[in-house]
Amino acid sequence: MFLLAKKYCASETKAHFEYQALCFRTELFLGGIRMETRLALIGIIVGERTATDKLNEILHEYGEYIVGRMGVPYKDRKVHVISIIVDAPQDCISALSGKLGMLPEVSTKTIYPPLPR
Repeated sequence: MFLLAKKYCASETKAHFEYQALCFRTELFLGGIRMETRLALIGIIVGERTATDKLNEILHEYGEYIVGRMGVPYKDRKVHVISIIVDAPQDCISALSGKLGMLPEVSTKTIYPPLPR
């Protein structure tokens, strides 16, 4: 259980509308140990549906870090496109993306928001 979460957010962008601040990093304190987390988007393309059982098993393993998930079947191309938003320590994001990318018929790409200067 996390005792405290401290967010660091970039200032708001102003154009025609005012957007909410973009949070790029959170520090989690667990039992007195500081864990810095990052926000990331993992894009996943699944070619064969047979890979989905193992894929879902891996996603369940990292479920505590998953903020949101959206899956879209693209029937014309016979693929499934999945977007996963995670807020996790950097090593967890890398491990998750790596495990998913090792699955047959699965390719992944991880992107991060820019850090402030």
